[in-house]
Amino acid sequence: MADTTQHPAPAPQTRLDQLAEAHGVGTTFKGWDGEPARVAPETLVTVLGALGVDASSDAAVGNALAEVEAGPWRSVLPAVVVVRQSDADPVRLHVPVGSDVDFWAVDEDGVRYTGMMGDAVGTRYVDGQDIERREGTLPHALPLGWHTIHASVDGVESSCTLVVTPDRLSTTAALMGGRTWGLMAQLYSVRSSASWGIGDLADLGGIARAAAEHGGGFVLVNPLHAAEPKPPVEPSPYLPTTRRFFHPLYLRIEDIPEHARLDDAARRRVEELAAGFGPANRTTDLLDRDSAYAAKLEALELVYAVELPGQRQQDFDAYRTHQGQGLADFALWSALAETLQPGAPEWDDVGRPGSDGARALAEEYADRIGFHEWLQWLIDEQLQEAQLEATGAGMAIGVVHDLAVGVHPSGADAWALQDVLATGISVGAPPDMFNQHGQDWSQPPWHPERLAEAGYRPFRDMLRNILRHAGGIRVDHILGLFRLWWIPQRQAPSAGAYVYYDHRALIGILALEAERAGAVVIGEDLGVFEPGVQEYLAERGIFGTSILWFEQDEDGPLPPESYRQGCLTTVTVHDLPPSAGYLAGEHVKLRDRLGLLSRPVEEEQAEDRAVQEKFLSLLRSRGLLPAGAVSVQQTVEALHAFIAETPSVLLGVALADAVGEQRTQNQPGTNDEYPNWRIPLADADGAAVLVDDLARNERFASLVAALGPATQGADPAGSTA
Repeated sequence: MADTTQHPAPAPQTRLDQLAEAHGVGTTFKGWDGEPARVAPETLVTVLGALGVDASSDAAVGNALAEVEAGPWRSVLPAVVVVRQSDADPVRLHVPVGSDVDFWAVDEDGVRYTGMMGDAVGTRYVDGQDIERREGTLPHALPLGWHTIHASVDGVESSCTLVVTPDRLSTTAALMGGRTWGLMAQLYSVRSSASWGIGDLADLGGIARAAAEHGGGFVLVNPLHAAEPKPPVEPSPYLPTTRRFFHPLYLRIEDIPEHARLDDAARRRVEELAAGFGPANRTTDLLDRDSAYAAKLEALELVYAVELPGQRQQDFDAYRTHQGQGLADFALWSALAETLQPGAPEWDDVGRPGSDGARALAEEYADRIGFHEWLQWLIDEQLQEAQLEATGAGMAIGVVHDLAVGVHPSGADAWALQDVLATGISVGAPPDMFNQHGQDWSQPPWHPERLAEAGYRPFRDMLRNILRHAGGIRVDHILGLFRLWWIPQRQAPSAGAYVYYDHRALIGILALEAERAGAVVIGEDLGVFEPGVQEYLAERGIFGTSILWFEQDEDGPLPPESYRQGCLTTVTVHDLPPSAGYLAGEHVKLRDRLGLLSRPVEEEQAEDRAVQEKFLSLLRSRGLLPAGAVSVQQTVEALHAFIAETPSVLLGVALADAVGEQRTQNQPGTNDEYPNWRIPLADADGAAVLVDDLARNERFASLVAALGPATQGADPAGSTA
């Protein structure tokens, strides 16, 4: 294990520090006690190595520092240029002194924009010749989108990607004049009478209809990213194998058009499989993803055998063409992962994506690749139907997808995107007051320099696919687009360092793809962040996140007037118990049972009760909660009436709160100690709640009514309806 001692932050910088900071690696961080702490030198060496920078000796550091200075001068154009539409900074070009230079851009439609070259702003002797830095200026009339910059130097042409991003999301501006509320649901946990033991995309449409009947404007669901291609599957939706493609577990088999064309024997078998999950839809026992997925895969194999009619085949072919190599790589990984254990040594023989070995395997597994591509096409169709059902029911936004922080280290993205992911590193969090050991999330991070060299296309393609049929996207830990805590493998979380990203580029591309999709963006901006982060997100039209129980300072709970307007404000979140359970102190009891407390449970309970009482006292002072004895339901409704008094444009209501559920969906810091992500939706009496009954659920209607005017929703232009 590396040295995890928190070293005092030094005043002078070493050459290693200079090299680290030149590559965006922080040399200090705020320790769990709030004081500056020093990143260990060996950590800097390892993290720099993961970035492709040799810092293993003084001589290597010196060479790397020289390359930092000389490297940019060796390329005519930058790897990529990302600008805001109204603020197109000059593009730096590096050309031999006295060269004849032409400079222009071509947009997505093939329109050419001639640039102007300025005088030299610096010179440097590099690799035996004098190089000058010149600035090229492009017209400000370039449209939003993905374009190409070209430069011809003495007849030799170079090019790079140019991304023109919106100054601010117009979807956000449209909503700022009104108020919209929506449901937050863990889709897998919400079943209907027609489910196969797990909530699916047809159920998502049903949830949207039920919320819309009460004026809801959106449904925010857990990440629907794909897990393993066959059971057993990872239960956490936040540790997927890919973030670009979706989990076939969420397919409604009976809604696939070819299901109607099954022969009698196949239809009977599918009906038999479906009937086996009737009791599972109504039980509150732990969810069984593996059984449901195994049954659906058997049914899907039967449906896959049905020949597609002409138009359907054309639609499938068009989908495959649109998704391109990314879909082919994912499908190849899925086909191989059905027989090869992900991460096993046998994967070394597969080779890299596009290698001779991979191409040979693609030919060998052509039918299975077709099957997995077909599954993604079906999901795409059912996602489209769910969004159309939501907006058709009157929702202003519709389905809001959740984007996980990262992916499984042995998953599809880790293989297919290995050129733009860092190896030997995982992402986590440094020690803080809540977890003095830090956190390791076991996910490989984007390699910032290689991602830029790839023109940010993997990031773009991921966003585009998620937003194809969505009204919005929630970005979990959006602070990771600014910096991530990199932990060398096999080291403690405390032995890490922050690596900084070009947040202007990443946030800009996020805004661009959302703008093109007509979608809103919600950033989960909780936790430790640097000054100016929330302000920058707000400036670009990215909504923030506020959780009632976290909105307090040294003087106590914040009044509703102090909450942000450009924000999704909620009472609870999936990492806390539903409000009924939180009020009962279930989070403390659970952590005590699991041995996660660092002090006596009595002290923890006393502090928790004191904090809750401060919030409840504030509610009483504002006339939202009567003095004396009140029911749990009254208190939960008062908490929601409180957030309705904030100026926040978006209000989120946890579906678990709406029906009286008390059980925790996820307990951070645990794996097998608690059945995370396996709790089905139940009401206050412990009975399963079905999608079929949501619209008529009295508790649901009563809670929504507590939001007051917010229940009126908002029209598509953003004004209160």
